[in-house]
Amino acid sequence: MFIAKVASGGLFYGLSFIATEEYCFDVVLPGGCMSQVQWSSRLGHVLAAAGTAIGLGAIWKFPYVTATNGGGAFLLVFLLFSFTLGVAVLMGETLLGSMSRRGVVGAFSELLGKQWRWVGVMGVISTLLIYCFYSVVGGWTLGYTGMAISGQLNHGDAAALTARFNDYVSGDVWPILTHLLFAALTWMVVQGGIQKGVERTLRWMMPALFLMILMLVAFGLTLPNAMAGVRHFLMPDFSKLGMSGVLDAMGLAFFSLSIGLGIHTTYGAYLPTSEGVGRSSLWVVLLASMVAVLAGLMIFPVLASTGIDPASGPGLTFMTMPAVFQLLPFGQVLEVIFFALLVFAALSSAISLLEHLQCFLCETWGWSRRTACSAITGFVMVSGVPVSLSFGPLQHATLFGKTIFELLDFVTSNLMMPLFGLMLTLLLGWKLGRKALPQGIASHWHHLLMNCWRWIAPLLIGGILIRGLV
Repeated sequence: MFIAKVASGGLFYGLSFIATEEYCFDVVLPGGCMSQVQWSSRLGHVLAAAGTAIGLGAIWKFPYVTATNGGGAFLLVFLLFSFTLGVAVLMGETLLGSMSRRGVVGAFSELLGKQWRWVGVMGVISTLLIYCFYSVVGGWTLGYTGMAISGQLNHGDAAALTARFNDYVSGDVWPILTHLLFAALTWMVVQGGIQKGVERTLRWMMPALFLMILMLVAFGLTLPNAMAGVRHFLMPDFSKLGMSGVLDAMGLAFFSLSIGLGIHTTYGAYLPTSEGVGRSSLWVVLLASMVAVLAGLMIFPVLASTGIDPASGPGLTFMTMPAVFQLLPFGQVLEVIFFALLVFAALSSAISLLEHLQCFLCETWGWSRRTACSAITGFVMVSGVPVSLSFGPLQHATLFGKTIFELLDFVTSNLMMPLFGLMLTLLLGWKLGRKALPQGIASHWHHLLMNCWRWIAPLLIGGILIRGLV
């Protein structure tokens, strides 16, 4: 689902070479969507785009999916998809915005023809469905921050921590309250304007989160039996990676980069030109992939040391990290900081979801930002209640053998997002053609990118659709 956590240090200050351009004029999206200052620099766009890409999916979903699909084998396939299809589709999404200066529905209509408007609408619907369950997961981070502050996570073995998580998410009060609070926090940021809050906050918040992950990786590697966890994560076991795992890697590459929704089209509308889009897209994928790998290195050594099942599900982080902090000096303080920063990580992704949705309403019907944000937030608040209850009282309410949460995740990640990506790449490759290539890209990349849009991406993304329909 989901949702720039960028760290300080040589790598991230090395991003400064793309921040030399400063943008100082306004973008007015047709239909009255918004008028606001563009990204303050190229770096501002990279940070915002990475902010929507590097969210909780890299930490709460990637490790357990990797654990159940052959460890390093799944990791290799995931990285392959990310740096080929991920870069190509991310670049394509961004180009639609930078070329049209419109939101995703308006961009498809203007550049590709009104008959293709439905593709943009599908991206908006996918975003709304994801936001409904992502807000629930974001609420978990708020709940665990509260438990960390109160000291409730300072004791218990692996079994007790697992039981605590299951008891929390299956409840019918606190998970709903934290979901409502998380949605309200997202509304507070977006209704007041996204640029100042997001771009300004990411400059200090995300480096701190990255440094915390690095610190926990270093500590985890000192634990007994830690190397067994590292081997489990990095050593490929292709016997456990079937076609299902390959398609899961494809879907996760889409989900973790937030491509296949049109969010990057909205962000691309704030760029003055298409120049540098290819380089920016590569940086976004690099940062997102780096965080996913570090999350695995942070969690797997602790799993091997504490005895928690690596295939225990999406609550892996919520069950694993309390065990880590019990072993650290000043563990509770670090625990509070970690879960608070997870809140910010989830919030930055949720901001991009709500920004994308409100842009559609404002552009289509001329609503004010505040009205659009309020309507969307109200809908998500109500719709997220049965999603949350699907872990408890409504866990037996299934469709095709899936709970409400699982169904929304499956439909968006395995069907709607890949279909959006399929149509996007086909239309870019065959309808817009070379007119869609970004300014400033080296000529020797033209042929490769066109082949990816026309042939490679459609064939591979089509595999996801076939798997989802069979």
